[in-house]
Amino acid sequence: MREKFRQIAPLQVFSDAQLEEIHLASLEVLRRTGVKVAFPEAVDLLQGAGCWVDGERVRIPPHLVEWAIGVAPKRVVLSDRNGNPAVYLEGYKSYYGTGSDCIFVIDPYSGERREALIKDVADFAKLVDALPNMDFVMGMSVAHDVPEAVADIHQFYAMVSNTVKPIVYATWGPQNLRTIVEMCEAIAGGAETFHRNPFAVLFGCSISPLLYPSDSTESMLYTAEKGLPYILAPTASAGGTGPMTLAGAMVQLNAEMLAGLLMAQLKREGAPFIMFAGCPTPLDMRTTIASYASPEFLLFQAGLTQLQHYQGLPTFGTAGCSDSKLFDQQASMEGSLSMLVSSLSGANLVHDVGYVEYGSTSCFEQVVVMDELADEIRFILEGIEVSKETLALEVIDQVGPGGEYVTSDHTYRHFRDGWLPTLGDRHTHEDWVQQGSKTLGDRASEKVRKILESHTPKPLPEAAKAKIEALIASAEQKANT
Repeated sequence: MREKFRQIAPLQVFSDAQLEEIHLASLEVLRRTGVKVAFPEAVDLLQGAGCWVDGERVRIPPHLVEWAIGVAPKRVVLSDRNGNPAVYLEGYKSYYGTGSDCIFVIDPYSGERREALIKDVADFAKLVDALPNMDFVMGMSVAHDVPEAVADIHQFYAMVSNTVKPIVYATWGPQNLRTIVEMCEAIAGGAETFHRNPFAVLFGCSISPLLYPSDSTESMLYTAEKGLPYILAPTASAGGTGPMTLAGAMVQLNAEMLAGLLMAQLKREGAPFIMFAGCPTPLDMRTTIASYASPEFLLFQAGLTQLQHYQGLPTFGTAGCSDSKLFDQQASMEGSLSMLVSSLSGANLVHDVGYVEYGSTSCFEQVVVMDELADEIRFILEGIEVSKETLALEVIDQVGPGGEYVTSDHTYRHFRDGWLPTLGDRHTHEDWVQQGSKTLGDRASEKVRKILESHTPKPLPEAAKAKIEALIASAEQKANT
């Protein structure tokens, strides 16, 4: 993966004055309207800190939110499964990965849209493990062929067994979360080692508007207590569970996230916390579909990313997804635009690469094409080097008017500096026909199948594997009693 990152986001949606206005409006929502918190321990933490509590309704003084922003880490480092630093969530660095919890998958061999299986979760992890520009893994699909009560545990096992890259995961509740954390600690060699070098991050949700349910809030506080990173993802839809206006929806979402940030910091000051700039989707009132590819969606997440940079907190973005029902021209167009917008706005941990059908279906071909696009975008964002060597005054003088550069040493030194596609085609028409007249979709499908059939991820250590399987068996037994 390319390691050069810009120090400033080229895409700016708001002025500093507008960012301040949105931030202050969010504080006013928390002060005036507040949030409903259904987990008693969280209510006690907030009340003890000076919040105004009326049953489960909690109103938050602005100074507490400002304190939480001030003590939360400004950077979060994720390791790979081997404990090596892999992802630095700071500044305007963008890292890409797949998404979570699609109901359907497009079969990479038959092209059929079908219910997802545990093998699909494993195959997406294997695919990402092999792709050079995908930086982290999510489950992509909800497996329908494992016990529902512990499907999240089986899905995590399928992921961690098929990649060494960082993992973002979801759970069904606090009990399963504890099992997954124990699995991670077994792999890392202990709780302290996993705490120092986390390779797995919980992705949790509040419920828009302004509601913190018991289970997800308990899970959030558990990760804070352990000092593990946590991603909070309110998923308001503008016009559905949030205001129709983009500015109003942004205020509500930001208020929801700031309330969660405060609870985490009250539980453990300095708990790593990643803010969501992902999918505040506007409802299409003709279909009631929450679009993953509308210009409002892109503008919203770019603005929310800018707001979170203004607040100085790591961000969780969305890209590489489409409303199309399969991998086609629409999927490529919409996925490419969202990848570019996320990179230009400087979102840090960018998920949902490979989603089609507005987050209902996962698509292998979309992932491999967006992987190539990620490399191309990073090449563009590296900019143009200006130096004595690249200004090329000597070679221009040597070649002179009417000359040629093909045979110059300068060309030989630099002809490999450019970017070359592996899926995109630059052959002549004649050569393209001779090679089978393959479309981008054809080449993407071939690449998917080649990886699934030939790539062998690094296996888990046998001792860790045995511990994990015992934990899964115990979880299944508890679920059945």
